[in-house]
Amino acid sequence: MNIDDLKNTWNEDVSDETPEISIEQNNKINLPLEKIRRNMRMEFWSTVGILIFGFAVVWIPVPEAPFKFKFYLTVLLFSMVIVISFFFSKFFKLYKDISSPMMKTYDSLKDLMYQFDLNKQYYLSFMLSFVPFLVCELIIVIEFIPHRTPLTDLQVATTIISMLAVGLFGLFLLGKYWYRIFYGKYVKQIENLLTELKK
Repeated sequence: MNIDDLKNTWNEDVSDETPEISIEQNNKINLPLEKIRRNMRMEFWSTVGILIFGFAVVWIPVPEAPFKFKFYLTVLLFSMVIVISFFFSKFFKLYKDISSPMMKTYDSLKDLMYQFDLNKQYYLSFMLSFVPFLVCELIIVIEFIPHRTPLTDLQVATTIISMLAVGLFGLFLLGKYWYRIFYGKYVKQIENLLTELKK
């Protein structure tokens, strides 16, 4: 067997393993990808808006709010910005990858599905990463909000534990629901196309 035959055999094997995606199938992929990109942009700008609103609310001139209260909340918000920046850097990488898709083969589509699975884990981690911030916020609010009668140690512990349990469960459910509505159904469409290609 000469070199040309060997090259032809190699190219045939590769094309058999990685079937080409037709123009029609490529169009089917682009529709859910565009919706995912739109939702990612909406989520990014919503988060930026919420953070700006949070900083504005903390520093609205309220005479009775002590400086320590505002300072602690500001530090908490800056810490949230750092955590959010880390996760959004991961999401931005996926956004860039799907913004200029070069999906011509089954393997490249499979790689995209792997990235979606990885980002789903990032997404749930992102939601759950707010638990420590929730705890800190509860402590700050309990310490600085005036009460008619001082809270007992048992009341403080009960309030923090119960709010934490509700908050953790709520964040987990919100993360799963949010992902399913804004991303999951579109990822499912791409997964169905991947199954079609596999046949």
